[in-house]
Amino acid sequence: MERLCSSPLHANISTALDKHLECIHVVQARRKDEIVNASSRQRHGPPRCQDERVVLALAVALRALCLATRKVRTVLWCAFQMILPK
Repeated sequence: MERLCSSPLHANISTALDKHLECIHVVQARRKDEIVNASSRQRHGPPRCQDERVVLALAVALRALCLATRKVRTVLWCAFQMILPK
């Protein structure tokens, strides 16, 4: 979009995109933790408390990703509206 308007966009736009990417990486890490925990549980029996913490951490990360996605969609829509010809 910066190329279209030939000027840099507001700093909040890149901040929102960076936060969204960070949330994606956190969700990926929590999902890997969940997979590792599920595979080790099959081998050693069910420690339930650990499972609940891992799933809760994934749920928190997904909620943060949802909020970041909403914000980045709004920010990108605003940026697009700013670069449209009048």
